[in-house]
Amino acid sequence: MSIDSRRPGRPQRISPRLVVDDVHDQLLRLIIDGHIGAESPLSIDALAREFGVSSSPVREALTRLEATGLVQRLALRGYRVAPALDAEEMADLFDARILLEPAIAATAARSADREGLVRGLEENVADLERAPRGDRSGSLHAYYEADREFHRAIVAGTRNRFLVHAYDALGAHVQRFRLFSGRGVTDAAETVAEHAAITRAIETGDPIAADASMRLHLRNVKSRALAELDIDRD
Repeated sequence: MSIDSRRPGRPQRISPRLVVDDVHDQLLRLIIDGHIGAESPLSIDALAREFGVSSSPVREALTRLEATGLVQRLALRGYRVAPALDAEEMADLFDARILLEPAIAATAARSADREGLVRGLEENVADLERAPRGDRSGSLHAYYEADREFHRAIVAGTRNRFLVHAYDALGAHVQRFRLFSGRGVTDAAETVAEHAAITRAIETGDPIAADASMRLHLRNVKSRALAELDIDRD
């Protein structure tokens, strides 16, 4: 049977990578929603049986998650969920973000396509506001994804591939900082307001205001995260 690929509406070849994407997304949700805890082992064979797939897409999905920092590969022991960040690691992560992201926001405020960037950020803030939060009764994936996409959109808006690479290297660890507390999202209202303020600053085209609003947001998130970590220790 020969199919003319030029005709609309004809079936397309199914890419095996779609299976990998599905496995990756399901694993990510299980980790983010707390169904697989910090430092839990991740057996390729067991996951393949659970998902009803071969071991190859599971192995590739775990490799992708290893690049994000959410999964670790241990010599001769396979994969496991990464441990939660301790206070020192968390502080170091935010200090690094505070050095980088305000400058990124300032650069984005000078973007020639600032109008398009702002429209996307406004939609993202709305997504963040609507996303489930607060407890483990629903998936937190939508909230964390909206938060990640907001910051990623700003760096993409600089159209500077070196800044994008620098952010991606750092951003791989951003989601780790509060995934394993079991407390859900406790600062959604503050984060939504701070994201809205960053958006307005970029909209004005004022790089100083964009720098300041991003710096304030990251300092506030750092303080809230460290305070929450102290609560969990008590």
